[in-house]
Amino acid sequence: MSERQSSGWFRWFWRQLTSMRIALLLLLMLALAAIPGSILPQRGTAPLKVNEYLSTHETLGRAFDRLGLFDVFASPWFAAIYLLLFISLTGCVLPRSVQHWRAARARPPAAPRNLGRLPEHREFTIHGSGDDTIASAQKYLQDKHWRVDVDTSDGGWVAAEKGYLREVGNLLFHFALLLLLVAVGLGNLFGFKGQVIVREGSGFSNSVTQYDTFTAGRLVGAGDLPPFSLHLDDFSATYEREGSQIGAPRAFSATATVVDSPGSTPRTVDIQVNEPLGTNGTKVFLLGHGYAPHFTITDKAGQVVFDDSVVFLPQDGNFTSTGVVKVPDSTPQLGFQGIFTPTAALDTTRGPRSTFPAPDDPAVFLAAFKGDLGLDSGTPQSVYSLDTTNLRQLGIKALRPGQSWVLPDGLGTVKFTGFVEYGSFVVSRDPGKEAALAAMVAAITGLVMSLFLRRRRMWVRVSATEPGRTLVQVAGLARTESPGLGVDVDQLTQHLVDGSGGRMGIAGAESSAESSVVAESSSSTSSQGLE
Repeated sequence: MSERQSSGWFRWFWRQLTSMRIALLLLLMLALAAIPGSILPQRGTAPLKVNEYLSTHETLGRAFDRLGLFDVFASPWFAAIYLLLFISLTGCVLPRSVQHWRAARARPPAAPRNLGRLPEHREFTIHGSGDDTIASAQKYLQDKHWRVDVDTSDGGWVAAEKGYLREVGNLLFHFALLLLLVAVGLGNLFGFKGQVIVREGSGFSNSVTQYDTFTAGRLVGAGDLPPFSLHLDDFSATYEREGSQIGAPRAFSATATVVDSPGSTPRTVDIQVNEPLGTNGTKVFLLGHGYAPHFTITDKAGQVVFDDSVVFLPQDGNFTSTGVVKVPDSTPQLGFQGIFTPTAALDTTRGPRSTFPAPDDPAVFLAAFKGDLGLDSGTPQSVYSLDTTNLRQLGIKALRPGQSWVLPDGLGTVKFTGFVEYGSFVVSRDPGKEAALAAMVAAITGLVMSLFLRRRRMWVRVSATEPGRTLVQVAGLARTESPGLGVDVDQLTQHLVDGSGGRMGIAGAESSAESSVVAESSSSTSSQGLE
């Protein structure tokens, strides 16, 4: 293939890639490519679920893995679509911006020779020359913020154009899409997000091992996390106790001590919903809360083998919560499934449940098991579930704070000593969020401008018809369908008619039928040869 042919093929490919049709197609492809990332588990966020899927669906899982569907947003094909869309939009928008800049600085097009063929056309005759009419039309249009050009040769004409911001809005919308792509890319490369549960009286430091779930950008390592720490001193929550909204939350507040960096002075902060903590370029949001019952468990020899509070996860709006306690250091190993109810009630059909989210009458309902917890196999387990495959149930017991349960077979005792509250926090850094917000505002602004602004042109031409009389023609043309164009033409015509009656040489005493201003309106749907 010759150099000339190669250059021709490249120009053809570039024209196709930068066309709006291809840009829309790539945008659709990007949306479709993101679907597997929201349906299938991803290695970056849920590696255990990916392994579980591969073991459960061996053939299909291997096929999905080869296609990169378990790591969609880091796959080469997703990156290719993303980059092609970026290039396509850039190549589409930049040349149009240059063309629009030149068009906006150019003179409005001269008046067509045959204004009667325009969709909106009005004409009337006056006595005398049309110089004052030209000047009046120019001033009127300039006062209405039209771009105006005047030519006084051959009778004279005025050309005006308005609505350039419509194309500006269209370009602004596409530039906003480009900015949004950049913002999303920055967030995926340099951002991170983690969730952690912190109990009252405990804390966490900003390291990967401290998080319950953690998702990091492709260029973020463990050493890039800001070195701050947070200690939850107190958590308080209030609820509606009367009226139709009884039980609805009124306020959540977490009082914490924060150390922004090693060696810095600790400070006390109050973190509330929609009032996050900001430190070292990150935001700490209060996402939710719950209860962590405290248990003291002894073995058959009377030795304390467990003494800690355990996070229970809420299951309804009244904080009926479930959790498990695992005691691998006893012989045999012990496990407990529990239901914690802040305001206890026992339903004969539904079992234990809470009737109010505040701890007015707390209780915990435990089911005890003994056997092999499966922790020695090395297989990861969830701290919120208990595998009872190799366990035998010992019994069920309801406990109030301070009460104990002597386990069957002399295996020890379980004491429910009380509870603490915990807060669920989300720590995130998204360097692209400000740009994404600006992009969305710009996109909405551009869309509104392109939908509601109208690109239109107006012309006024004067020409002598017979000695002492001049024909004035007013016409308008819209680049797109514009129902208000006729109103603009009528208003300009009326202004010129009203302004012509007081001029020298106008017979103001004549009857309306024979006055110096005779208005004639005509309308034609043909617009051939106008541009």
